[in-house]
Amino acid sequence: MNQEKAQHIMSRTPLACSCGVDLPDQVTAELHASEANLCTACFGTMEEEPFPGWKRRCLACAGTGRRGPQLVWELAHVEAETVIPVRVVLALLPGRPFRLSELADLVRERLSLAPGQLPVGPRVRDVLLQLQQEGEVALISAPEQLMDEEGAVLYEDPYWVRTVR
Repeated sequence: MNQEKAQHIMSRTPLACSCGVDLPDQVTAELHASEANLCTACFGTMEEEPFPGWKRRCLACAGTGRRGPQLVWELAHVEAETVIPVRVVLALLPGRPFRLSELADLVRERLSLAPGQLPVGPRVRDVLLQLQQEGEVALISAPEQLMDEEGAVLYEDPYWVRTVR
């Protein structure tokens, strides 16, 4: 562990940093993490806890805990929004049930995007959720895992279908 990171080990709850800085709220913690070159989503811990008791590698910084990879990932998401417009995803919707990964592969192939170049899967997921709100597609998979008592669920590679309008 390098010296800078050793001075700044933050935790999410309660918001605290090993360097002794007072972190009374989320905004202060994010600012401090940014100044310490730590991921502002996981605060350098390399893990996120989207639901109580379920931890995973931080998606914002690719599990590095660092600010640089987080910024690169955020810029890649913004670029994906430009490179992968809704109309392209809509045009590629199969007439039969399809998996998210299958549609992402179609988009990647149609736009000649190399694997790992852009977050194609997350962008296609976001477009599908938008199309679902507009009534263009419907989610037809059952969730793989119930995450909490409030009904939060996890889908691995869900099936979707284009709706008849």
